[in-house]
Amino acid sequence: MSACVPTRHNRTSRSSRPPRASGVKRPHSPPPPRGGRFRIAGADLSASITVFLLAVPMSLGLAVAMDAPLEAGLISAAIGGIVAGLLGGTPLQVSGPSAGLTVVTAELIQIYGWRTTCAITIGAGLLQILLGSLRAARSALAVSPAIVHGTLAGIGVAIALAQLHIVLGGSPQSSAVANALALPDQLDRVGPAAPLIGTLTIAVLILWPRIPGRVGRSVRRIPAALAAVVTATAVAAIVAPGIARVDLPSWRSHALPEMPHGPVLALATAVFTVMLVASLESLLAAVAVDKLSADRAAGQTAARPGAGSAPPPTSATPALALALPSGAPAPASSLALPARRSDLDRELRAQGIANTLSGLVGGLAVSGGAVRSSANVRAGATGRASTVLHGVWVLLATGLLVTVLEWIPLAALAALVMMVGIQMVSFAHIRNVHKHREFLVYGATITGVVLFGVLKGVAIGIAVAVTVALHRLARTRITVTDQGGRHLVVVRGQLTFLAVPRLSRTLGQLPQGGDAVVELDGFFMDHAAYEAIQGWSTAQTAHGGRVVFTGRSGGRIAEPASAAHSCCRPWTPWRNHHCHDEPGRAPESSHDLAPGPGKRSTGTGTGRIRRAAHTGSTADTGSADSTADISPTDRDANRDANRPADHPADRPASHDASHDMTIDSPGNAPTPAPAPEAPRLAGGNRLISGLSSFQRNTAPLVRDELARLAVEGQRPSQLFITCADSRLVTSMITASGPGDLFTVRNIGNLVPLPDAESGDHSVGAAIEYAVDVLKVESITVCGHSGCGAMQALLGGEPDREAPPTSLWRWLRHGLPSLERMASRHHAWARISGRLPTDALEQLCLTNVVQQLDHLRAHESVARRLAEGTIRLHGMYFHVGEAQAYLLTEGASSGLELDEVFDRVDPGDAPGSGELERTGV
Repeated sequence: MSACVPTRHNRTSRSSRPPRASGVKRPHSPPPPRGGRFRIAGADLSASITVFLLAVPMSLGLAVAMDAPLEAGLISAAIGGIVAGLLGGTPLQVSGPSAGLTVVTAELIQIYGWRTTCAITIGAGLLQILLGSLRAARSALAVSPAIVHGTLAGIGVAIALAQLHIVLGGSPQSSAVANALALPDQLDRVGPAAPLIGTLTIAVLILWPRIPGRVGRSVRRIPAALAAVVTATAVAAIVAPGIARVDLPSWRSHALPEMPHGPVLALATAVFTVMLVASLESLLAAVAVDKLSADRAAGQTAARPGAGSAPPPTSATPALALALPSGAPAPASSLALPARRSDLDRELRAQGIANTLSGLVGGLAVSGGAVRSSANVRAGATGRASTVLHGVWVLLATGLLVTVLEWIPLAALAALVMMVGIQMVSFAHIRNVHKHREFLVYGATITGVVLFGVLKGVAIGIAVAVTVALHRLARTRITVTDQGGRHLVVVRGQLTFLAVPRLSRTLGQLPQGGDAVVELDGFFMDHAAYEAIQGWSTAQTAHGGRVVFTGRSGGRIAEPASAAHSCCRPWTPWRNHHCHDEPGRAPESSHDLAPGPGKRSTGTGTGRIRRAAHTGSTADTGSADSTADISPTDRDANRDANRPADHPADRPASHDASHDMTIDSPGNAPTPAPAPEAPRLAGGNRLISGLSSFQRNTAPLVRDELARLAVEGQRPSQLFITCADSRLVTSMITASGPGDLFTVRNIGNLVPLPDAESGDHSVGAAIEYAVDVLKVESITVCGHSGCGAMQALLGGEPDREAPPTSLWRWLRHGLPSLERMASRHHAWARISGRLPTDALEQLCLTNVVQQLDHLRAHESVARRLAEGTIRLHGMYFHVGEAQAYLLTEGASSGLELDEVFDRVDPGDAPGSGELERTGV
């Protein structure tokens, strides 16, 4: 039985969590459970009025676009605000008539009539409740973004074409194609009044947010949609008194739902279509509201006294002209609003309840709206009270403002809805899908929705997406080049069973027993392709040939024969550090291991292939050798293939153990099953066992490199100052090897100021030696999550009457970090676009910035900085996430106020603001 024991996952202890009364809240956490009093803040009251003034014309306009009773739009707005607002999982999302369902609802009304359409809305709501109860909301977001955005864009095109006819004084046709074909005839008989009012409405919508100066800042508090409709209504009353206007019928004639009549399959399809579009629109809006809330919270924190300027809005922030302009200031009461992640299943259930009630009382289908929600967030709303109050105001207006609403021209509402449709075709989404090579899927979905309807358009988009994925998976290019007695076979693309016939034919044409190099450039190899290559490689080797498998970079991947299947690999002692604790355990010999379909082979040996992911390459390649032993030359080739191109270990005739490591691709690497924990050895025995394992497995791999370094001396490129915490393995997180880092570790990664009385000569001497003698090119201060030293500082100083301990005499060097965090003259550090999780993480981040300031006070560092021959870096490592973050370059150099730690992604290349000459 294997004695492998997986490492324990780091979990935050209870003691490190802030108390409930501390005021420290975790961002991106689900909203708290319902209960308690319904509180109405001043910011929510003002935001509700803003959203109400936007929702009324929007609701009437959508009802006109759907050819539905106008009061149905107001009913759905009221129910969406009150019901979905009270029960939903996204407190700041505002629900109402669905713009995405405009085309679908109009078609249903034309086919089945209004009362049956209400019954279909009820069925869609019940289906939403069922899916929300089954916790299927997250699965809905698994649909390709190209399909989702293509669907919404297609609906937007259909809306714009239909409303253009009303703006021109006519009536829309039954479909988008019919509207497009009828447009020339409509232009021939256009009248002056409706186009004038429509053009005026569009002009106000576009120009209102762009009014400059102090006047602009004042008038932008009024939503552009309200300003456009009011202006158009006033002008129409003077210059076009006979123009078609809103006609709200008496409530006595309001139609309620009836039992649906029609083919069962067609009705079921209609219910599913309404549910699908309304759910996707609501869930996408909920995700957008999360991003808006997080951006607002970050911006307000940065804008407080002593902080830097607010960050610019991200691409996820809607820039709709109908929403509240960014110039409107947020109330002070919203400054403490934490960013919370939506409960999407709860939101889906709430949308289902709202749709069921709306259908029962004769209202339109309800969904979360990006326009209304963005206006709510940017108006300063702090909770669901704003959404609920907006619904109450709509309900009151439905009964009290009928006379006022009937003055609104239909052309103004049509122009408003047409702009909504145009803005549903987002150029940001087009650029994004084009960048990810998904534009074909996006274009096919738009075309399908416009030509054939929503459901068929979505089906077409899914079919095209699947076809594109299969084409990419099956697209494999194989070329053969004769290199004077040796053949180079280059395989580009994924190796699946579809490519096996062509691959086997190409390999079979090579001379039997000849030498060959096979370059594999792909990230997937299934079982059929693996068996085909392995069988051919075995046959070539048996006839005296030599086969070498390489990646795109040309470097071979080899693994020690004695460790190919050893549970504890010599370069990963931290992963299963009890592997060598089993008494009498001998190193396992190399043997062959065939993988299952779609999995990676982990075997090495005679003629066998090991598929692994190269560092610096996207290829899934391997190595095959005719012998089980690995020569020093092979080890050097392995090292060169797996290290970064600018690694300082580019030295001849050398070897670095850290670069022999071949790491399985993250998405496909099998996770070892947990095994019973082996008995823990005593400290001495574990030390001896570990040293023995090093001498047996690792020393042969690093002996040449260490021998060279022993002769030439060390030439590290970087001074790395980090915490003594045992969970921080510097060589692992920086992908560095012998001779790369000059490391200083201490409690709390502290850099004492160079003071003769209170300074620390040990750290100061290391800094001076690294800077003046070793001539390092950069210095990195690395903090980490869950730091015990920072936790001790947060806990306060010990009893002053007790004699000071060595630990607290050392920790006094961290007191400036504590003072910096409490100061109002420094910006709070932020991490990857969010606020720190709690006070401990805030202090860990602030401490890195403070220690960089201490570094600049050292004479040797200050001199090299003035010469421009050294750079400083701040780094934070989140242990539980195994994620590194780098302080922005300006903040690291002390030239920038904002202290932001950016996430280091797997595809980031070393460069400006990153750790040079390491794998970070």
